[in-house]
Amino acid sequence: MSTKAAPKTEKPLRLSLACGNNKPEGFKGVDIAKTKDADYVQNLLQFPWDQFADGSVDEIECSHFVEHIPHGDGYHDPFFQFFDEIYRILKPAAFDPNNPNIATSGFARIICPYYSSMRAWQDPTHQRAISEASFLYLNKQWRIDNKLDHYPVQCDFDFTYGYVLTPEWQNRSQEAQTFAIQHYKNVVSDIQVILTKRS
Repeated sequence: MSTKAAPKTEKPLRLSLACGNNKPEGFKGVDIAKTKDADYVQNLLQFPWDQFADGSVDEIECSHFVEHIPHGDGYHDPFFQFFDEIYRILKPAAFDPNNPNIATSGFARIICPYYSSMRAWQDPTHQRAISEASFLYLNKQWRIDNKLDHYPVQCDFDFTYGYVLTPEWQNRSQEAQTFAIQHYKNVVSDIQVILTKRS
């Protein structure tokens, strides 16, 4: 009687883009420099990212890099190329069978300083301010509806977002926080966005 070995299950590939020396546990680090946490050396502003095949990555996290992406010629913008590459290398989205709102693969977590925070501008190397509306341009249907489907971007993401509030606003009422986010500076320090790949 012969017994077959159990099939090998592939470990999920989770990438931390622009990781520096701050790679989260369970992630492979990607950085332009060979740091102690960088498993892959890759200039994230040179496209394509040849080390990663189409549909090969389960999850991506990228903290405090997008605001450093320089502007292009006004039409061809590396912001779009960067997210097109994320879209290309991510696997199709899969969801938790117990909670269909939670993606288990095919998603990216992006953290940036919020546009109305001094954090967006204090670093002289920051190139752009990021708000929740910045990510609308990464949704194909939104581009079509707003007659912007001629923009040089192909990716198609759904997205959700949340805020990291400054300490003095964290314990205020939801109503006060909502008003302040819309009308005051330096209420939100960072925006956290989850991009989920649409097929």
